[in-house]
Amino acid sequence: MSSSSSSLCTNSAFSQSSNVSSFQSKNPLLHSICNSNNFTPSIKKNFIRCSIRHRRPEYIPSKISDPKYIRIFDTTLRDGEQSPGATMTTKEKLDVARQLAKLGVDIIEAGFPASSEADFEAVKLIAEEVGNYNDENGYVPVICGLSRCNKNDIDKAWGAVKYAKKPRVHTFIATSEIHMKYKLMMSREEVVEKATSMVAYARSLGCEDVEFSPEDAGRSDREFLYDILGEVIKAGATTLNIPDTVGYNIPSEFGQLIADIKANTPGIENVIISTHCQNDLGLSTANTLAGACAGARQLEVTINGIGERAGNASLEEVVMALKCRGEQVLGGLYTGINTQHIVLLSKMVEDYTGLQVQPHKAIVGANAFAHESGIHQDGMLKHKDTYEIISPEDIGLSRSNEAGIVLGKLSGRHALKSKMLELGYDIDGKELEDLFWRFKSVAEKKKKITDEDLIALMSDEVLQPHVYWKLGDVQITCGSLGLSTATVKLINTDGQEHIACSVGTGPVDATYKAVDLIVKVPITLLEYTMNAVTEGIDAIASTRVSIRSEDDHNVTNGSTGQTLHRTCSGTGADMDVVISSARAYIGALNKMLSFEKLVSRYNKPEDSVVV
Repeated sequence: MSSSSSSLCTNSAFSQSSNVSSFQSKNPLLHSICNSNNFTPSIKKNFIRCSIRHRRPEYIPSKISDPKYIRIFDTTLRDGEQSPGATMTTKEKLDVARQLAKLGVDIIEAGFPASSEADFEAVKLIAEEVGNYNDENGYVPVICGLSRCNKNDIDKAWGAVKYAKKPRVHTFIATSEIHMKYKLMMSREEVVEKATSMVAYARSLGCEDVEFSPEDAGRSDREFLYDILGEVIKAGATTLNIPDTVGYNIPSEFGQLIADIKANTPGIENVIISTHCQNDLGLSTANTLAGACAGARQLEVTINGIGERAGNASLEEVVMALKCRGEQVLGGLYTGINTQHIVLLSKMVEDYTGLQVQPHKAIVGANAFAHESGIHQDGMLKHKDTYEIISPEDIGLSRSNEAGIVLGKLSGRHALKSKMLELGYDIDGKELEDLFWRFKSVAEKKKKITDEDLIALMSDEVLQPHVYWKLGDVQITCGSLGLSTATVKLINTDGQEHIACSVGTGPVDATYKAVDLIVKVPITLLEYTMNAVTEGIDAIASTRVSIRSEDDHNVTNGSTGQTLHRTCSGTGADMDVVISSARAYIGALNKMLSFEKLVSRYNKPEDSVVV
């Protein structure tokens, strides 16, 4: 199938039984291809199959009417946020949840409500707003909260998610011998009793959708798994999630695990089997797909594959593998994901967490659709299918501006808004106004504004945490004759201006020390990176910093009781490298201050948990 035609392979409300000619009439390109003599019957057949998508089945917790439908369970806001330095504010989590709803994920695991009052409030807010979102087809995402197998956790989870139209409680307990012996210090019988009683307790609260996970199932004894899973089904579980918690399994092994559970667990026909694969050996996507082929009908994933240690199965990789190869080799499996929102959400998560996607990352990496080899370029010029198996437009990535809009210093707000919509950003009001003036200031200095420039400015101006401190002015004196000196003006939430001057080993060091004199928050700079967004001497510099709090507002690990210092990241963009650096540093400080105020408000340490 050609690249131009494959861009039509997005979600639609049409079912397989829809009238093809009617669908063609609403899609001129499809009509022209299917009625042209220049395309073989096989190409036409593949085009129709790719263009006409199934309708999303009605959501019933314990069953799916279409056996080929795969539910996508996104845990970016829970497991993904457990990545070191990836902590998100409540506003950021809500922004991501809104985009996940636009993406069309079936279940959003919004957090771990018992870990802190701050996380409880964030999950509750997502349940109230995103959990009551409806599109024109009646879709509304399930909002899920994680809990350990104890009443307090389950009460907190249910208390947060119950405001959603479709709430779910996800509870777990370890089942591998090493976890039960050294972490839980419980016998098999005690683990089974705890699991069944807590699933039953969750159901007794009025929760009709309960997911159970046997943590470290990938290393658990099979017969014990069949036993405990059968018992939690009797207790009322509707979904059984099978985690490869430490990324230990290989695809054939994990696929066999799912197949064995499906064949040997009593009552398994009354529940949904799910997968949750970590990426410690780089096999999470492969294991997830193996699980789907073996009978799992819910797949747990994260945007950009973020998560504990080496991360989780990547949503974009799993979804696009199903979309690209679902019909041919994966038994016709499909999802309800609107893939054209992938790039925007990937960028948002990258900006909010500070975890940058490597250039060679599948699907969303900067090089995923780049062709530099002469042989590859020759093939692409002759036919795009020679080196591209999916179209970049399928994931919301535009190669060029089809509307012919060229932005410059004379462009207005309408042109900017139109261009941002083309890039996947629907902004208006104050957000558009703030971005517009940043855009104008850059356009005065730079002749050509690229898509990459606009995305960098969007990240720096709009996708930022609550502003406690805003950068005013920076004046630098530096060179080889003496120490660098920086004078910095910051503006607080009351509009008051604060000015400080400091010296340092370089202009950025001096600037950061001047900021520290004003903000007076004890932190350590952990990481500082800078990249040019585009080519040329006038390129916008994009900076990322990671900082660690040195005060009392830290994180307590729920499993070990170990006190961990909180880390926060920030990004900045500007044509001046010092200004870009200052924006990133202040962004990280603003995020840290947001958490310190929340922790001070609730006066309760946060826990971290791994599934």
